[in-house]
Amino acid sequence: MSGSSKEALKLGLLQLKCHFTWKLLLQDTDPDELEDRLYDQLTFLVTKNKYMVYNFLAYVMHLRKDYTKAITTLEKAEEAINKNNPDGADQQYLVTYGNYAWVYYYMKQYEDSQKYIDKVEQIYKELKGPQDIAAIYGEKGWSLLKFCGQYYEEAKQCFKKALELEPEDPEWITGYATVVYRLEGFNGRKCPASDCKSLQLLKNAVEKNPNDPVVKALLALKLQDLDRTGEGKIYIAEALEQAPNLPYLLRYVAKFYRRGKMVDEALRVLKTAVDLIPTSGFLHHQIGLCYKRKYLDTKKSLGYGNIYNRQIYSTELDDLIQNALFHFEKTVEHKKTFVYAYVDLANMYSEAKEYEKAEESFQTVLAFTNLIDEEKQQIYLNYGRFKEYCMRSESEAIDCYKKSLQISVPKQEREWSEKALRRISIKKIRNDMEDAEGYALLGFVHKTNEERNDAIDCYEKALKYDPYNEEYVSELCALKLMI
Repeated sequence: MSGSSKEALKLGLLQLKCHFTWKLLLQDTDPDELEDRLYDQLTFLVTKNKYMVYNFLAYVMHLRKDYTKAITTLEKAEEAINKNNPDGADQQYLVTYGNYAWVYYYMKQYEDSQKYIDKVEQIYKELKGPQDIAAIYGEKGWSLLKFCGQYYEEAKQCFKKALELEPEDPEWITGYATVVYRLEGFNGRKCPASDCKSLQLLKNAVEKNPNDPVVKALLALKLQDLDRTGEGKIYIAEALEQAPNLPYLLRYVAKFYRRGKMVDEALRVLKTAVDLIPTSGFLHHQIGLCYKRKYLDTKKSLGYGNIYNRQIYSTELDDLIQNALFHFEKTVEHKKTFVYAYVDLANMYSEAKEYEKAEESFQTVLAFTNLIDEEKQQIYLNYGRFKEYCMRSESEAIDCYKKSLQISVPKQEREWSEKALRRISIKKIRNDMEDAEGYALLGFVHKTNEERNDAIDCYEKALKYDPYNEEYVSELCALKLMI
């Protein structure tokens, strides 16, 4: 193929609407873990839209440069479309054909690549309508939703556009409700009842999809978020009656039980699910959280400060720690980019007094290159606690708490970091009224919260007791210039 022909082919490829032009970046996911999840969906989910899963799986094969397997997977996508769409809705082939064209391009089979570009163009000609296709927006929405959390907002816009084109389609109604629900709780956010949009959306999705037990479980979890657990239990019971052995349902049921302090019930459900999908990092993480909860509750209820109780129940507590560690380790084995699992693992290593492994876990997760602010905030808070209480390094703890506080995301972790810094500074001043570092630390807290006058007062006191400290002089000058 000549250079100009190849350039024209590439231009045609870039105009296709498919996984290869949706900017799903390899750096934002773990292809192995994503592949496992997609295979699990093909095994357990009963849906007429399995072709979407095959299409996405073919893209993952491309990420791994296994182009032959990608073609085989796209053939299965075609078979699924043929089987479930006897009326021949050609628009459902558009993403599949687009993916074919790209895979053949990477295989340097340029004629085959052009053939599928031509097929896409022919479908658009036959449709004789606008180029906006609900099926494409919907499939893109599901793909973004499955890829990783950073893509949720874009997924929401895709489902919204699909619903503008097909407002009564149950698949797009469910997708939109699901992504809004996830965004409201993304990275531990607490959505106030007044701002909660997903409740009504999930209720509508349940009405449109009465045979979908998973969306009922999501509705139950949202009701639980709003302190309406009793109502949620009704939907949980209905969902379990419909699909008692569906792993994707059981994981949400277990989450409902665990958050409702029904930890043993949650463990029972999770063990059923993990037997079906032993490589699910999500399920192992949930089991680990249950054992962590049992450990903390047992430790508290037994009056662990009492030496006699500590000796009697040390074996039980050790067993709970080891069970939690086992499942958190399994989580990061199967879900290598699961940030919060590394934090949970590090904290449990700390409880087991395996401090080197805890340090290693913190260092591993801090080395991730695509951490978002919410994740950094939680990591630094927990790392600070580890440095302060386990390693007895107050200076390193202060550094971590400062980094957490400087992240402006208004989460509880930020408040806890601020309280830790205030506590340390007050302790320093109480022990020595002329402790310059204590006043400077308090000044840093005020400065970060934009309380400039209070910050100036603190730094002036710090300089009074350490008049040649360049850092304090610099901070004080910068603050006075802001007024």
